[in-house]
Amino acid sequence: MSVDAHHHVWDLSVRDQDWLVGPELEPLRRNFTIADLEPEARAAGVDRSVLVQTVTVAEETPELLALADRAPLVAGVVGWTDLTRPDVAEELARLRDLPGGGLLKGVRHQVQGERDPEWLLRPDVRRGLAAVADAGLVHDLVVLPHQLPSGARAADRHPGLAFVLDHLGKPPVSTGAAEPWAAAVREFAARPNTVCKLSGLVTEADPAHRTAGDLRPYADTVLEAFGPARLMFGSDWPVCTTAATYGQVVSMAEELTAELAEGERRAVFGGTASRVYGL
Repeated sequence: MSVDAHHHVWDLSVRDQDWLVGPELEPLRRNFTIADLEPEARAAGVDRSVLVQTVTVAEETPELLALADRAPLVAGVVGWTDLTRPDVAEELARLRDLPGGGLLKGVRHQVQGERDPEWLLRPDVRRGLAAVADAGLVHDLVVLPHQLPSGARAADRHPGLAFVLDHLGKPPVSTGAAEPWAAAVREFAARPNTVCKLSGLVTEADPAHRTAGDLRPYADTVLEAFGPARLMFGSDWPVCTTAATYGQVVSMAEELTAELAEGERRAVFGGTASRVYGL
């Protein structure tokens, strides 16, 4: 089974996506639906997908679960809930009782937008992460490079919780630099309960430097640090469409992993996501 472990949908008539600012994101200011994605996914050989939250609004996750319940393509949902609320365990249970609630596989918070670089280590957040672990869910981690050290420490403090690093931890692809991101991502990967998504690279790159050769140093870093058994492909559709088509993103990922053995490629393109998310 081939899995796209990271994509989004939104309907601007239901809710604004307030992060869509600036001319470079203007093409995304329209509706994107599962029906839009399905033919592109099928054409690229993708069988199942993981639908990921986009906004920190409580109403979004029930909507995504209900949508996933009706969409054969979607095998799991990574939603959002306020990890700092004292009743987060009860809220997770409530979400799982909703239509499509059985498809809730993880929780994500936009840590990249938090000013506190150690937000993940706050006592109230740690209580929330413990509840996520107790619920048998995973935590998708979207951070900037300077926040990776706190992610590593959070993984240490919650050894029973899988931390899935979105978009390689946002490496500085546009500058061509690797450090200090590379050292931080290797340190994060040293924790056995950490996983990484091979996603988001094309939109981090400068428009003139989006070839496989430009992106390979970053892909090779996480391949070496995590290994194929802890690496999973994600398209980041439709965000990726500002830089490449869905098919081009899949082809790029295939090129970046072409030197792996067949079993290792199967892990990156489906096995790891199926295991970690319990698809």
